[in-house]
Amino acid sequence: MVRIRLRRTGLKKQASFRIVAANEESPRDGKFLEILGFYNPRTDPPTIQVHEDRVYYWMGHGAQPSESVTRLFNSIGLLERFGRYKAGEPIETLLEEAKAAMDKRQVSAKTR
Repeated sequence: MVRIRLRRTGLKKQASFRIVAANEESPRDGKFLEILGFYNPRTDPPTIQVHEDRVYYWMGHGAQPSESVTRLFNSIGLLERFGRYKAGEPIETLLEEAKAAMDKRQVSAKTR
């Protein structure tokens, strides 16, 4: 089964994460299928960038997000948009809405 989960990157005590689609049995920082975005909790507010069309693809094919990724997706509204995508709303409008929401977020380039 495919899981959408976080993969740790960055230096010691300066973690940032990639959001990846990986086989359930592979280790945390091991083999993965595709990079779907990244998450940096050290900026204020945390930086979250996701390729939503690829997330829709993997979730449409049965991939399950981990608990931490589910919280991240809820914070940016992705799961709500995915529900509308499954209900039949066109993907173009959802991606435009996601881009507008991403542009509206003010993220500082400085890390803590």
